[in-house]
Amino acid sequence: MDQFIVRPLFGDGPIQWYTVTNVTLWLALAVVCVVLVMVFGTSRRAIIPSRSQSVAEMIYGFVHNMVEEVTGHEGVKYFPYVMTVFLFILFANLLGLIPMSFTTTSSLAVTITLALLVFFGITILGLVRKGPAFLAMFWVTSAPLALRPILAVIEVISYFVRPVSHSIRLAGNLMAGHAVIKVFAGFASMAILSPIAVGAVTAIYGLELLVAVVQAYVFTILTCVYLKDAVGDAHH
Repeated sequence: MDQFIVRPLFGDGPIQWYTVTNVTLWLALAVVCVVLVMVFGTSRRAIIPSRSQSVAEMIYGFVHNMVEEVTGHEGVKYFPYVMTVFLFILFANLLGLIPMSFTTTSSLAVTITLALLVFFGITILGLVRKGPAFLAMFWVTSAPLALRPILAVIEVISYFVRPVSHSIRLAGNLMAGHAVIKVFAGFASMAILSPIAVGAVTAIYGLELLVAVVQAYVFTILTCVYLKDAVGDAHH
């Protein structure tokens, strides 16, 4: 599991909050990739788009439609943030598939930070937009009166568990896939099992490519679902 170890880029001293590590490097590279695709890739906008412009427009349209369909018209104004989250996680996941790289989204420190930003941002937005009425989402008026207090407790617990499930789902899936690749790669050194191991690694690598995209989508669509609570009508 050495591929998940956080190491300083310069020196061998203890890691402090300000230490530049391999995580810092690959997080920065993910940001660079986002800028290259969305800024430089669309700098020469044309009626007949280039390949980079086509990719940027496809991603833009895909995420925009997702935000509008899930959150409604009121949620579209928060599209830039959702788009940024999707692109950052997507490129962080894809960069993690490069040999000798570090998969930043397999680190709970990264995914928990992303999940908490979504959680606190949406909670504050809901309270600012709706005031005390935001808390109505915890009171299920369609249920019998006797069950409403019990359901309210369940709703509150599930609400505060959101950042936990939001972050662990992403990190767990990325870490598990890379660990499986590492295990099968270890068998490649054995002459008898080498062809099977190489075939298995190739198949799992293809699956991990799909997982990288799907997990970025899952994190983003859950963000949209949570955003709907803040900008949409309270459920009953």
